[in-house]
Amino acid sequence: MNKKNTKKKKKNNTKNKLITKNDPSKNVFSARETILVSLSTLIVGLFVGFLLNKTKIITKSSFVNDKYLMEFAQNYQYIVDNYYEEVDKQKLINGAIEGMTNTLDEFSTYMDETNSNNFSITLNGSYSGIGVQIAEDKDKNVVVTSVFKDSPAEKSGIRPGDILLSINGKDSKDLGSTGFVKEVRGSQSKDLKIKYKREDEEKEVVVERSIVELTSVKSETYDIDDKKVGYIYMSIFANNTYRQFKTELEKLEKENIDYLIIDVRSNTGGHLTSIDSILDLFLGKKHIMYQFNEKGKITKTYGTDSEEKKYKIILLGNEETASASEVLIASLKENLNSIFIGTKTYGKGTVQELKNLTDGTQYKITIKKWLTPKGNWINDTEGIEPDIEVELDEHYFETYETEDDTQLQRAFDYIKKGE
Repeated sequence: MNKKNTKKKKKNNTKNKLITKNDPSKNVFSARETILVSLSTLIVGLFVGFLLNKTKIITKSSFVNDKYLMEFAQNYQYIVDNYYEEVDKQKLINGAIEGMTNTLDEFSTYMDETNSNNFSITLNGSYSGIGVQIAEDKDKNVVVTSVFKDSPAEKSGIRPGDILLSINGKDSKDLGSTGFVKEVRGSQSKDLKIKYKREDEEKEVVVERSIVELTSVKSETYDIDDKKVGYIYMSIFANNTYRQFKTELEKLEKENIDYLIIDVRSNTGGHLTSIDSILDLFLGKKHIMYQFNEKGKITKTYGTDSEEKKYKIILLGNEETASASEVLIASLKENLNSIFIGTKTYGKGTVQELKNLTDGTQYKITIKKWLTPKGNWINDTEGIEPDIEVELDEHYFETYETEDDTQLQRAFDYIKKGE
């Protein structure tokens, strides 16, 4: 597979480090996420049906005047007819789609089944499983790296560091981490018999597979001088992020906060519907949340009739803050004069649409540009410049203590000084 050229842009080493210790979405999907605006199914069988008979394409297809499609169809048929072995037509089509997306921009891409599953889990915010993250050590043992809170695995006693020896009688070393996951997802029974080892002791438990919800939002309150400060961190904009955000925001508002800090550092995006709902909590009907530019046609999306908030909003972001997170920052900055502290954001001003293929794989392509409420395009090297630029001290990654978080501390200083 040919790799795309990525833009030359200075990166700091904050990538994937600002995810909280208990965040279960930490290692689910490492690629940069995109704004998704619609989900639909590509019926590959129909397309293949056209390709299977050149004569039918030429005489009946509505694509008859497209010489490029004709050339593709003819060469597809030539390969099927003349390759010295039998051709897997599904793989051939998938390879063609992958090749087509590779010629587009860096955010248009084909995803195999494993990446498609991980991508879907991350953006859905939940999945059917037991609630563990696993990896293989140097000896090919399948090791538990984290256990999600309140998950079936946690309730059964499985802990980080445990070596998973077998599942349903199948040796984990033979399965590997990928095979172990497939066994969890593909088992006909909800009850999974898992044998694991902790230090020198082996145990066997029955874990019931169920829906595991990923947590993408956390909140805190701080007393800064005589001010009550609410803090909300979001790791991604999944389907369930808005519900989690609204719940945490309501808790903070009941404490009569004077300031709200929204932290989207290293948040690489997600569903546009999620960001719409979150912005609706802050913006009224007269506020433009963002704009779209689709081949020169401009459309504007407005907020709803939300109550005006009495507290001031401070935003935290960095160079890995991208896509839907940039929509949030730009909208609150330009509509409510919210203060942005940190470093310049990534600069992703495009929107992708996700297509599902019949074999479980997916691809996504860029379909339009998004603009800030004032019509600015922040793509590529532009990004969003912070109002107060602060680099994150490297020492933070050794302690993960609030006191060492220089960007958050600068927000506290802003509040103290009443800037």
